[in-house]
Amino acid sequence: MTNLTTNAESPLTRAANDEAVAAARAAAGAAGVEIRELTEVAELSAVGDLFESIWRSAPGARPLTTELLRAMSSAGNYVAGAFAEGELLGACFGFFGHPGKGGLHSHIAGVAPSGAGRGIGQALKLHQRGWALAQDLSLITWTFDPLVRRNAYFNLGKLGALPLRYLPDFYGPMLDRINGSGDTDRLMVGWDLTSPAVRSASFGEPVLADAGALRAQGAATALSAGPGGGPVTGPADSPTVLVAVPPDIELLRRNDPGRAAAWRTALREVLGGLMADNARVTGFDRAGWYVISKEQS
Repeated sequence: MTNLTTNAESPLTRAANDEAVAAARAAAGAAGVEIRELTEVAELSAVGDLFESIWRSAPGARPLTTELLRAMSSAGNYVAGAFAEGELLGACFGFFGHPGKGGLHSHIAGVAPSGAGRGIGQALKLHQRGWALAQDLSLITWTFDPLVRRNAYFNLGKLGALPLRYLPDFYGPMLDRINGSGDTDRLMVGWDLTSPAVRSASFGEPVLADAGALRAQGAATALSAGPGGGPVTGPADSPTVLVAVPPDIELLRRNDPGRAAAWRTALREVLGGLMADNARVTGFDRAGWYVISKEQS
């Protein structure tokens, strides 16, 4: 279960807050975890340890220090953990952005290998959504590596977030087990917490995309995998464009760094180029395809 509360004075409807809390509690229950905000040093230190064990950063490059988490939590930002039988299995940290924008930036979230496959990541995000709505916020942003297929589907499909910008080498070198030593390109996504798609996704109805059907209807394939698994570019000459990513970029980085780097360059040029020309990413087929609309809003 979660410890969310609703805010009756919010300009957002009480019904929307109650709905978000119900979705978060249902997700936590299905995952078999209790999710709560964290403020004490011992728990915040455990969060730092968890993130370090997941990312396996280089010495001296711990993703988050206990001191920073303590300061951020004390200042009213979001730090939450998911527990099962007293064990911390997942955590999420976010901080308030520009006051004029009225949003939260979710900086990092992770689930321990022992908690994988239980829906803990989604439960954490839905807890964060309920928390943000209770703070009168309607938007959460975060970044993710657009080459990581499972994260693209999680963010765009299961949560209903939508990409806002392509950010080349956003963090610079990170030197950890997940990111390797290459450029850290990211997609910045926006999660419109009260949109119909996000509300439906919060109750288990993902945003679906069917690249095969779109291709049959004339969608162009601007990036795909060739016979050897490397990236192959194609035309982007239709209103709907499909852009592929490899099945497992993290494995590829370890086994074939050159081919992984080629995918990074190709995706930056194709997806980044389309977004720079104001094309919109409208979805992600979990088979590994971004769906892009070139029609201007």
